[in-house]
Amino acid sequence: MSDVAFIKSLMLALPLAFLAGRMLPARLPLAVRLPVGLVVGWLVAVAVTLVVPAGLMAYLVSFAVVGSIYAVIALGLNVQWGYTGLFNIGIAAFFAVGAFTTALVTTTQPTGVAAGFTQQAFGLGAPFLVGVLAAGLAAGVLALVVGGPTLRLRDDYLAIATIGIAELVRLVFQNERWLANGPQPLRGIPQPLACLVRDSGCAWLPAPLASLFEPLASRDYTYVYMLITALFVIVTFLVLERAIRSPWGRLLRAVREEEDAAAMNGKDVARVKLQAFVVGAVIMGIGGALYAHYMVSIDYSHFDPLYATFLIWVMLMLGGSGNNRGAILGAFVIWGVWTGTAFVVDAIRPALAALSPELPARGPYLRLMFIAFVLLFILLFRPKGLIGEERFVSRHSEDRGR
Repeated sequence: MSDVAFIKSLMLALPLAFLAGRMLPARLPLAVRLPVGLVVGWLVAVAVTLVVPAGLMAYLVSFAVVGSIYAVIALGLNVQWGYTGLFNIGIAAFFAVGAFTTALVTTTQPTGVAAGFTQQAFGLGAPFLVGVLAAGLAAGVLALVVGGPTLRLRDDYLAIATIGIAELVRLVFQNERWLANGPQPLRGIPQPLACLVRDSGCAWLPAPLASLFEPLASRDYTYVYMLITALFVIVTFLVLERAIRSPWGRLLRAVREEEDAAAMNGKDVARVKLQAFVVGAVIMGIGGALYAHYMVSIDYSHFDPLYATFLIWVMLMLGGSGNNRGAILGAFVIWGVWTGTAFVVDAIRPALAALSPELPARGPYLRLMFIAFVLLFILLFRPKGLIGEERFVSRHSEDRGR
């Protein structure tokens, strides 16, 4: 195995080890699942790196990056809808606010000739993690402003408010050029840990680690970012799993199932809804930040309701509403369907042309039809998704029963 293949397999091993560990029976102790997961993840990573052709591997890694970003956003929606029953159809707003916030925080203010082509309200040049935290905070503040007055009303008011705020955010970023370059792309968003694949290397990195990553080239950066997005998915998943199994998580489900009964038991239903709405929005904002740093250049068109709201809803519904594992699975499956239909449309273009010269130009609409068929299949045959909601009894209740 070459040095480059060895390093790539190392970066692949972490997400694969986590996946292998989650597939093992939960009754096994962590001291068993952890080493088994690491071994299995490492072996699979080595096998994939050696067997899969380089071109296909690059495509799969890029697919995993975008799938992981959508998985983070789907986890945020799962907090709102899956566990609390909040109908948010303005995901694009929090997605966009997170992306543009981190772009403004991590880039620097353009000067000289560049200032004539790029306008932005500010550019702090802050580190990547600061930008991600700022993105989550900005999305959370927006959720607080939107949810505060609407969550005390009927559920349909929240749907109206979120779809309205999503369109408002899109139009603001489209027309206010002073804010984030308006209709023109906001470029130059820095890539975290890009120094690992550059000739200069990372000056802050210890010498042994620096020498480990030295064989990597710029074209291998996708592997680095795949590891970053995988870490965000893992951390978000683990934190939410812990939260959902806490008293707060049980309160969310109580409000979702029967909020009147929860209110009769002295719970502040409006406050609980607002908490869930803000937490979900913060996670969506973090997903937007990850997207911006991967794309490097963003504009308002990236946050079309189809890609930034509807597709995410289909992901959660297919994977399983009320199940964090289902949210992640649905994100990857639907993104696979969406990207795979592009190849299907290209393959059937000759047949479409034989039927009518106008049909090949309308081929992209077939992708929407495929997604519609998937949604119809979910509603008819798998209304609970591929992985239904987990029903579990809290440890406190079990102890009390004994």
